[in-house]
Amino acid sequence: MERRHFLSRTTAAGAATIAAGTLTATAVNTWTATAAPRRTGPLRVHIVMFDGVEELDCIAPFEVFSAAAMHDPRGVEVRYVTTGQPRQIRASYGTGIQVTHRWAPEEADLIVVPGGGYARRNGPGIWAEIADGVLPKALAAAPRKGLTISSLCTGALLLSAAGLTKGRPCTTHHGAKADLKEQGGIVKDARVVDDGDLVTAGGISSGLELGLWLVKRELGADAAIGVETMLEYEARGTVWTPSSS
Repeated sequence: MERRHFLSRTTAAGAATIAAGTLTATAVNTWTATAAPRRTGPLRVHIVMFDGVEELDCIAPFEVFSAAAMHDPRGVEVRYVTTGQPRQIRASYGTGIQVTHRWAPEEADLIVVPGGGYARRNGPGIWAEIADGVLPKALAAAPRKGLTISSLCTGALLLSAAGLTKGRPCTTHHGAKADLKEQGGIVKDARVVDDGDLVTAGGISSGLELGLWLVKRELGADAAIGVETMLEYEARGTVWTPSSS
């Protein structure tokens, strides 16, 4: 906690400088399928939660986007959300995570769908969510102009169940790529695959790369560098975009 407070203080001056307009964010290609309206408020990130979710899948992007709030004058709002009643979610290894927000895709700029439970066909996790049908149906109805839907690890199979990856470049955990391909996804061997309003990332730890890439894309390179410095972590692997194919 003391380290966080120290890092927060050391980045405050930089954030103030950005707010004053003395630094300019580096422009990046977003490759959106349709032009999104220019955002003037905070970047609104909703991370979808369900029983059996992999701890690192949901915590890594939460950390990255929360840290990014200190590196952009508009800020970032990060929420855990659930399609069910707000409650304590029991994650894959038993961690209890309190979720206080309901599913509200109309209030998000970015939705992040974690994975978890791929090896438990009859247990909590992605297969239980797919069998239940509520989350895939909600995801299928969510796309709209200005919204990016993303996943990491086996969360891509939830997007697939919603019909969102069929015929589109995507990726997932190496052990689930055959499933994703069989279901119609155009699977790329990349750490992150950015197809505009659909962004997917590979394995369990790829939430760091997904978060850092989307921070760079949405807030600029300066913000991403600031988060990397704060976390003492540099993004690894290849980001696939249409221009890199």
